[in-house]
Amino acid sequence: MKLNSMTLAALALTASSAVANNTAENTLKINQIQVVGTHNSYSQFVEPKLLTMFDKPIEQKKSEFINNMSEEQFKQFQEEHPNPIGFAEGLNYSYDSLTEQLDAGMRSLAIDIYRDPEGGKFLKPAGYELLKSKGVPESTLLPHDKTDLDKPGLKVLHVADFDFRSNCNLFTSCLQELADWSNTHPDHAPIFIMLEAKGRSVMKMLPGAAKILPFEQSAYTEMDNSIIKVLGKNKVITPDDVRGNYKTLEQAVKANNWPSLADSKGKFVFLLIAAGDTSDLANYIEGRPNLEGRMAFLRSTPGQAHSAFILFDNAIVRQQEIQDFVKQGYLVRTRSDIETYEAKVNDMTRAKAAFSSGAQIISTDFYKSGNPYGTTYKVHLPLGAEYLCNPVNAKCE
Repeated sequence: MKLNSMTLAALALTASSAVANNTAENTLKINQIQVVGTHNSYSQFVEPKLLTMFDKPIEQKKSEFINNMSEEQFKQFQEEHPNPIGFAEGLNYSYDSLTEQLDAGMRSLAIDIYRDPEGGKFLKPAGYELLKSKGVPESTLLPHDKTDLDKPGLKVLHVADFDFRSNCNLFTSCLQELADWSNTHPDHAPIFIMLEAKGRSVMKMLPGAAKILPFEQSAYTEMDNSIIKVLGKNKVITPDDVRGNYKTLEQAVKANNWPSLADSKGKFVFLLIAAGDTSDLANYIEGRPNLEGRMAFLRSTPGQAHSAFILFDNAIVRQQEIQDFVKQGYLVRTRSDIETYEAKVNDMTRAKAAFSSGAQIISTDFYKSGNPYGTTYKVHLPLGAEYLCNPVNAKCE
């Protein structure tokens, strides 16, 4: 179902738009729609005792980090972290299963992956071990589902040893859940899956913290092969599919060579970023300047041969740039809320900016009623719609 995004108004998202017909679906391409999705879609609440223990130390380190920034670095930091919210509150969100989110109309999900080639690396999180060593009974901690953590393979969690509670621990298990849902809903609109390769340690202050392995080519090969094995190539829209006969992927993107919405039903689009040091992404593109044979589009900067996907979290600051890039043919992901602040103060400003920017993928932590702050804030599409017609690069009636 398609709705005209100009009806968003105050994002109460009432139902005055026309439902898409087959002609519209044949006319629109997948870069000419907007979908709502979730951020850190696998994540469950962090244990409050850990948040209490580390909130002040991390805030202090953040202050020291900011004080040592250059003017340019500080400007970038402010763009990525624009709201006055503390570390602990920034993690004040939790999700039900991937299946429940898809059932609720989410057409973008985000999955963070860590290397664990031998298995067991994340079986005993250092955060819980520290609390238990201080006499905190394990029975009083939020439950930690250890399913599949002993098995070799890419693991799914947010911050190792600290924010590790996940709805699906093994990457292939998450993919299987997506495959199962898709097979029972074969006509669904394309689902955009954001993958974040986590190859850097964050909680080094935790005694006994797991040693995080960088993402080498072999790890990315494992990621791609997992997608192929579980979903199948025919279920994935790849960079090769978009590039077609064009010399570079970017040329194809700027020529609007994306597949039609009708031809993309039942399929997935994978978008890859890396945490912290983006040099890890070089291993994904090495020897493949247009991402030849790869399963995912790579976060990029316009002007690169493989440019197709751009990430701008802050649609208020980047409104004009996002609109310009969307008009040129790129896929853009942005956020309707950052670090829970908008839900806390019930402010739809960023959400409105996200939709008006034309960004095709809009991520939220609050897609249904009942957020932890007790406000009415939520971002979703009305009437069970899967997507909106994009007001920036499509003719929306």
